[in-house]
Amino acid sequence: MSATAHRPTPTIPDEAIRRDAEHASRILARLAGQDRVRVEAASDDGAPLTFVLPSSAIRLLTDVMALLAQGQAVTVFPQEADLTTQEAADMLNVSRPHLVKLIEQGAIACHKVGTHRRVRLEDLMRYRAEADARQRQAAAELAAEGQRLGMGY
Repeated sequence: MSATAHRPTPTIPDEAIRRDAEHASRILARLAGQDRVRVEAASDDGAPLTFVLPSSAIRLLTDVMALLAQGQAVTVFPQEADLTTQEAADMLNVSRPHLVKLIEQGAIACHKVGTHRRVRLEDLMRYRAEADARQRQAAAELAAEGQRLGMGY
């Protein structure tokens, strides 16, 4: 995503969206596993339109609808998206200065657009997966040490 491209905005569900999303997620879940699904859609004031969804789109829509049904805000970014440091920090739920520190330590790759740092979404997701794996490993080691010391509950 270039600096001039449209920035995705989060969809924050109100109660009506949550109800509709819950209904849609149930229907979409029943379609899981299909290679393609023909969909007929119509607005209140328009003629029905028909289109085909591939299996990957069905999975994505099912996940999005399930999150909205739970009341969670959802933003969809293309995998090749370039994020600002603030967007990247928000996705990791850390402060922007902490993210910049991670970049400067080499933990997260970035590139410059003019004088501004940009983080590729795929690099951010790789860092998050590696950090999650480190946290799981540390928790497993702590649990094993607790068992060894007889500190189990």
